[in-house]
Amino acid sequence: MLMTILSVVAGGVLTVLTALTVEMLRRPKLRLRIKAPVDATYPAGRPATRGRYLSLELSNDTLPKWARWLSRNAALQCRGTITFHNLDGQRLFTSEMPVRFSRSPEPIAMELIVGETRGYLVDPLRLSAESRMDIYPGDATPLDVAVRFDSDEEAYGWSNLNYFSSPQWRHPEWKIPQGRYLVAITVYSSGEKCEALFRLMNQGTSKEFRLDPAMRGDRVA
Repeated sequence: MLMTILSVVAGGVLTVLTALTVEMLRRPKLRLRIKAPVDATYPAGRPATRGRYLSLELSNDTLPKWARWLSRNAALQCRGTITFHNLDGQRLFTSEMPVRFSRSPEPIAMELIVGETRGYLVDPLRLSAESRMDIYPGDATPLDVAVRFDSDEEAYGWSNLNYFSSPQWRHPEWKIPQGRYLVAITVYSSGEKCEALFRLMNQGTSKEFRLDPAMRGDRVA
């Protein structure tokens, strides 16, 4: 009788552990990696003639070979924030910058002109939706971090909000002077969270503008 009870209990525990293991394996596994800088040029009439963009690649790993009989879940409605810090870990800006996924459509605003005053009207719900992305197992998508335009020495954190800033594209809340900084990124999806830390190098010419891996000992407050 005792052996029967123990067998039933052991079987139940094994079933629960198996279910938990399978569930853990199927959860999205997000990773952030540095992408090579992208140089862009713009036609006349735009807020800049050229720009260098720094971005990261967000991927959802496939399952290991021994577990390919399962299927990993998609990372749905990925969204995130970026914070910029001095090398001592203290915040460079007080506010968090919402992540912009590079492949999402540029937000479109209606331009309003009243007398000599010019402004833009945008639906905040649509603006928020532009900053979300689904990532399926084995897929990856780039997300923007910062940009440096023309001969500017300063750079700017880049998000959907830059399309409506004044001056346009150069959002004053995320102006990055010459120097070395830390960039902390947090991405959320379906109860999952992916965090990563990098160095942003804004020194010298725009060709030296880049992201580097964080160094041992780098921390943010």
